[in-house]
Amino acid sequence: MLKKLAITGLLTLAISGCDRNEVGNVSLGMFTTKDIKIEVLNDPVVTGVTCHISNVEADLDFADPSDMGISCRQTGEITPAMIEQIDTSKSGEVVFKKSKSILFKSLKIRRIYDAKSQSLLYLSYSTKETEGSYKHSLSTVPLWDTKAWKTPEETEQ
Repeated sequence: MLKKLAITGLLTLAISGCDRNEVGNVSLGMFTTKDIKIEVLNDPVVTGVTCHISNVEADLDFADPSDMGISCRQTGEITPAMIEQIDTSKSGEVVFKKSKSILFKSLKIRRIYDAKSQSLLYLSYSTKETEGSYKHSLSTVPLWDTKAWKTPEETEQ
């Protein structure tokens, strides 16, 4: 009976540790509790954009390392109506947030619109300084060849 409870507990723990957005998990070695997790994020407004975020998670630590990477691509239709719905200010808007420690450190993904190049910028960053730096990574998705692209004549209007 005790063995059965232990197995059930381990399975529950393993399942609860799974993230529904996780598409990859790479161990950093047999003698470490750190793994590189790869998650998929579909932009909730510009639904034709998919981002993949990689970051290190340390299962037995109170805080995960701040390093991360991001890569975003057009994976579906991007329309003018979608672009009209987004925050076009210089600071853009947060489209994803994940806690990285019990001490207020987060991984955030912010979408920023560059009107001049007609591109969406996706900035991943840590909200806590580590070794004198705020870790960050950037990926861009040009609107070229989408329904949201405006010709030079249209942008002058």
